[in-house]
Amino acid sequence: MPGRHAPDTAAPGRAPPTSTRHYGAMSSTRTASEPATQVRVGVVGLGYWGPNLARNFAAIPGCEVTWLCDRDEQARAKLARTLPGAQSTGALQDLLDDRQLDAIVLATPVPTHAELAIAVAQAGKHCFVEKPLATNAADAELAVAAAAQAGTILMVGHLLEYHPAVARLKELVDSDELGGLYYIYGNRLNLGKLRADENALWSLGAHDVSVALHLIGEEPEECLAHGASYVRQSVQDVVFCYLRFPSGIVAHLHLSWLDPHKERRITVVGSRRMATFDDMLIEGKLTIYDKGFDEDTSSWGEYIARSGDTFSPRIANVEPLRIECEHFIECVRSGATPRSDGHSGLRVVRVLEALQRSLES
Repeated sequence: MPGRHAPDTAAPGRAPPTSTRHYGAMSSTRTASEPATQVRVGVVGLGYWGPNLARNFAAIPGCEVTWLCDRDEQARAKLARTLPGAQSTGALQDLLDDRQLDAIVLATPVPTHAELAIAVAQAGKHCFVEKPLATNAADAELAVAAAAQAGTILMVGHLLEYHPAVARLKELVDSDELGGLYYIYGNRLNLGKLRADENALWSLGAHDVSVALHLIGEEPEECLAHGASYVRQSVQDVVFCYLRFPSGIVAHLHLSWLDPHKERRITVVGSRRMATFDDMLIEGKLTIYDKGFDEDTSSWGEYIARSGDTFSPRIANVEPLRIECEHFIECVRSGATPRSDGHSGLRVVRVLEALQRSLES
């Protein structure tokens, strides 16, 4: 969920960088390939989500938030009171020019994500950018290419992939505890804030698309979407998405900010068991249902319904955002590839773009 304040910066070039010079990824005596003991981070965009990111990065041992960047002076001043050691600026260039800065965190409006991520890579710095990576696949590809050519880390903030309940659900899928996957469906609903600059697909869909791709491990071969604009003309406030994957698994997503219910729920149906992740619950966020159809051994070709136990495994009570931020810092230190790297972000954008084309047709 990006912030709404963009830094004061000139739009960077659209092409990938032509230089691999690492003058900002680590200190002046450390190259991007060497591990960083103390990771210095700057946060850009201090609207809604940026302060949450700054708070979590500042709480990680060995990580120091040294820059706060937003063109809104009041936003900078408000957060600076809680991070007195950080410098404040309204210009991204100040961060790009800081040779001691290791990484830049982007929580700016979505249309700026790809261009700013390219600028960060060209400065030789690691980049954490909020979801989605871009508003189209072409720009997302440029951001991925820029980071690859610069040899820097690009991580996209697909927060739910770091949720302990989703991590446990992924384990259940990969270990075949649910059996073969049949289908997934998700409801992301609320009587929420109406947006004029993006529809429900782009505002809400990145969450559930990223989880579906993460659980299934494939990209869909068919993307269909239907929606309607009831409150703002040409801005769909309700969208129904259908994804079919090469393995035959299907996914259905209901996205709306025009609904009487607040739901954040994903259900996975397998041949052996079924499971539901409900993020609105305080406890028992993941429920496993020992339900399905078993072949009746007393007859030929018939099946009988099975309804066994329902149970909720213990899930660690850790803030997903903290896990996500720690993962990024660890990747900066070790050079490991993030779970939600640029290629992962690109796959999500490709699906969202395909769904948008279907929506428009």
